[in-house]
Amino acid sequence: MLEATGITVRLGRREILTGVDFRAQPGQITAIVGPNGSGKTTLLRALTGELSHDGRIRLNHHDPASLRPWVLAGLRGVLPQATPMAFPFTAAEVVRLGLMGGIEAAEPDLVPKALARVGLAGFEPRPYQELSGGEQQRVQLARVLAQVWHPTAHGQPRWLFLDEPVSALDIGHQLQVMAIVRDFADRGGGIVTVMHDLNLTAMFADSVALMAGGGLMAQGAPADVLCDELLSRAYMCPLRVNALPSDGPYLLPQASGPIAAE
Repeated sequence: MLEATGITVRLGRREILTGVDFRAQPGQITAIVGPNGSGKTTLLRALTGELSHDGRIRLNHHDPASLRPWVLAGLRGVLPQATPMAFPFTAAEVVRLGLMGGIEAAEPDLVPKALARVGLAGFEPRPYQELSGGEQQRVQLARVLAQVWHPTAHGQPRWLFLDEPVSALDIGHQLQVMAIVRDFADRGGGIVTVMHDLNLTAMFADSVALMAGGGLMAQGAPADVLCDELLSRAYMCPLRVNALPSDGPYLLPQASGPIAAE
């Protein structure tokens, strides 16, 4: 389980996050949503130890800051919004970087398996810099998958922290990536992901954390958090939640003007 209590992040004199309490369960997809500048990525970076913070974080009952780097690398993989690559790596070499941080380095054929998993079979020799933005994003996903290929190890869940994993993808590849994420969770792993697409969030997430103004407005089941009142307040525009013939809400922006912030 991931538990974060009182997470506060300051950059200079500015407080970016204020007293955020957040939780995520293994076997579930926990989505962090909210408007631009609400603190989604800041929270994710605090949870992964990339930003200094006040408050307490426990991952599988451990303080991540106390774990040795190779132990932490075997426990969780992190996919940032962007991963600039200055050197002329091939797709296979980028994925192999994940093996250097994971515990499956000796597992045969894991690089081609990971690329095939994200729909890039045969891309091993392709220069990374010559790939499209969406293909680069999927290569990076293959890298973190290779790092934590098995969703559980030694009886404990492993975790994927993903920052907007479908942002550069067409709808077909968005669904493919979300299916990969769903499978990782269904096999016992934990997923924490920043999302912008509220409809994809409604389709796939088990828990939704709605951020606004550097705080956590609500966290719970999608049907409880993705509601007209909370979303309209968070995004400062009228939003109406509707229901498909199948289970699950979907959302359409309404054409009237913005609402006043409280």
